[in-house]
Amino acid sequence: MIKKTINIIMASLLVTLGFWSCTGSDSTQELARRIRENKSYVYTKDLARSVVRSGFNAGDGYGEVWIRDYNTFIELSAEVLPAEQLRENLLVFFRLQGSDGNIIDGFIPKEKAGVGYSYIYSDLEPRYAGHKNTVETDQESSLVQAVYKYIRATKDSALLRDTVGGKTVAERLEWSLQFLMNERYDSAHGLIYGATTADWGDVQPEHNWGVYLTKDTHYAIDVYDNAMLLIALDNFLELLPAKREHWGPVREAVAVNVRKHLWDTSRRKFIPHVYLNGSPFPDSVDENSIYYHGGTAVAIEAGLLNQDEIRASLETMIHNVQASGGPTIGLTLYPPYPKGTFVNEGMYPYGYQNGGDWDWFGGRMIQQLVLHGFVTEAVQQLQPMLDRAERNKGFFEWYSLKNEPKGSGTFRGSAGVLYKAIVLLEQWADDPKAAK
Repeated sequence: MIKKTINIIMASLLVTLGFWSCTGSDSTQELARRIRENKSYVYTKDLARSVVRSGFNAGDGYGEVWIRDYNTFIELSAEVLPAEQLRENLLVFFRLQGSDGNIIDGFIPKEKAGVGYSYIYSDLEPRYAGHKNTVETDQESSLVQAVYKYIRATKDSALLRDTVGGKTVAERLEWSLQFLMNERYDSAHGLIYGATTADWGDVQPEHNWGVYLTKDTHYAIDVYDNAMLLIALDNFLELLPAKREHWGPVREAVAVNVRKHLWDTSRRKFIPHVYLNGSPFPDSVDENSIYYHGGTAVAIEAGLLNQDEIRASLETMIHNVQASGGPTIGLTLYPPYPKGTFVNEGMYPYGYQNGGDWDWFGGRMIQQLVLHGFVTEAVQQLQPMLDRAERNKGFFEWYSLKNEPKGSGTFRGSAGVLYKAIVLLEQWADDPKAAK
């Protein structure tokens, strides 16, 4: 216990004093050499290409193509698969778009639609059934981001002019954003909301499965959903700059309100939830002691934190990993919600989205470290994720505190984010000045 405490203190001091910065203990030349010669980068990239080339469903345990997952590997898909296939998948989401503009979570061939979900059908798309996890509020933002990434990768801007059911794709993108303003926007806080979930997760605590809004739902505002919206708005306005007059002020207001209502200045962390109709958790749960790793990483991508706050966030993540005994900064959150606070039995402490370790979000933090100049830290924190991919000969959905693979295998979201993290590091190694 004493040794662990000393290690935590030393890790915090090293980050605070800057010894892990890209201008610290490693010279730029030496760090670039290490990146170029790291054989695990080559192995992981080859493995990721193979996994993503093999299909579009989220992983072995999922029959559906999910938009929140597809958004995180569509760039790699564009490298290894024909653009026409990627384009068609995106169009399926628009054909199954709801009459109020909402976007489904995922789609599956009709003949494979089983029990459980309340499936969604449309005459515009006779081949597939859709489903929507209504407790989460990231589907619309994920589709906007995926379209943006597809167009950047393929230069196929003509997609925006394609017509689906009498509306262009550009119009349907805006319609999806308007759904959030109409149906998921809290005017008192100027932010979007959903059900209470653990960080970026899509399971509410009140029910055995927890994927649908019900009369028992506790509505809440969190940083993940709003950061995803900010990224989507930035992408949308880059694709359609003529829409800036309307959506530009919305984007700026959301950014201001995230800082106003969700950022805890004294603790230098995001508040887990701002509740609209009370908390589902007992008073004994000190929820603001919980640190959200995934939402913080996405907030950095959305431009919500400055350099000092990014450094402090990394320091906290490293501390949390060492305090928990977890394997990587992909730790969902720390400390976890206590046993029994989620009715879903898979949400036990350090299980699934309640403190499980996910490359899917850890890899996004690595990307942001590189993009913000914390390259040495990125190299250090990425390596344990690559080591386990090589050890397990694949990418898994999540990992236990003991670094045991859990959930779905061939998890394409993990492959996509780790591949991109490596590419960013290699680009930096090729030209450190340009990368900054």
